[in-house]
Amino acid sequence: MRYRFTFIFGLAVGYVLGARAGRERYEQLVKSARQLSENPAVRNAAEAAATNSRSVAAKAADKVTATVGHRLPESVSARVRSFRDHYPPAEDDWGTSNT
Repeated sequence: MRYRFTFIFGLAVGYVLGARAGRERYEQLVKSARQLSENPAVRNAAEAAATNSRSVAAKAADKVTATVGHRLPESVSARVRSFRDHYPPAEDDWGTSNT
């Protein structure tokens, strides 16, 4: 009951403070977020992070499959195979920098 009261109280405080900020502040936040997302540096960083995470995930999947692949259920093995087909592993460039 205590946590429920705390949640409801926090919800009420957030609503009141949000209502006081009003639509104008909301529009300012949306405009700032849109400008940030359209910034070329931010887009490049997001694309680089996505590419790096895909390659690391592919390497991790290879390592897991090589280590415990024979013990995985068939459903998991099928997902790993579909992941490999969808995202082919990139060249191994560990320790190099793209900057």
